[in-house]
Amino acid sequence: MGKKADEFNQYRQKMNSRLLGADNNKVIKRIFNVDTNAYLEGVLPVKTKEMLGLVSSLVLRCDDCVRYHLIRCRENGMSEQELFEVLGIANLVGGTIVIPHTRRAVEFWDDLTD
Repeated sequence: MGKKADEFNQYRQKMNSRLLGADNNKVIKRIFNVDTNAYLEGVLPVKTKEMLGLVSSLVLRCDDCVRYHLIRCRENGMSEQELFEVLGIANLVGGTIVIPHTRRAVEFWDDLTD
């Protein structure tokens, strides 16, 4: 993984530990648990679920989520050809407002694959 991915993962781990470390934070803990379980292998393979997460994150314009799903897609064997198909669907569904997030997604992907 590249520098950007390493920095992202370090920050994410630090802040997740902070959030989940609060003793009275049952709602956030449960939401995190549901999120984790939703992306486990099921009828749909993990790779497909991560691609769906990537499309959703692009349409919702959440760059942190886009980065997370790009990392997971890469870990699950998504090719660059598949990436560009996924980006096409996200732009079709989300419209041109998704283009800046698509640029950042490709930049982050390039960092992952260097």
